[in-house]
Amino acid sequence: MSSKREAVLAGVLALLRTALPFAEVKRNLAKPERIPPGGLVIVRDGDPGEPEVLLSPLTYLYTHRIALEIAARESGSQSREQALDAMLAAVGAAVAADRTLGGLCELLEAEAPATADVEASGAQAVRWADAAIVASYATIDPLN
Repeated sequence: MSSKREAVLAGVLALLRTALPFAEVKRNLAKPERIPPGGLVIVRDGDPGEPEVLLSPLTYLYTHRIALEIAARESGSQSREQALDAMLAAVGAAVAADRTLGGLCELLEAEAPATADVEASGAQAVRWADAAIVASYATIDPLN
């Protein structure tokens, strides 16, 4: 049986894979050398932070910030800015459609992204966004 933290991270991965069926969604991947045509999302485990503790019954309340790195490249029909915007909009719509992540969380929210162009010599320019999904959940054990 996996911990609540791992279940939430797996739920976020599943949510992103459903929202972005043409993109590659990876967990804790090192920075890639290439971006696939459908885009790339790297989910970082993030930091659940210090919990609020309820004593009766003993419960740990976490606000876990799960970092997302989202990359898009230009296609025949979209600029890299349009492709990234479409990916971000799909993630936002998926979060809004399932605010409890199938009952795993009390609340799931998306944070606004910071975007930038990434260019490498001899490679196609890529638009990159750093964003986050914040999952608020409770558990009876900080290691669970």
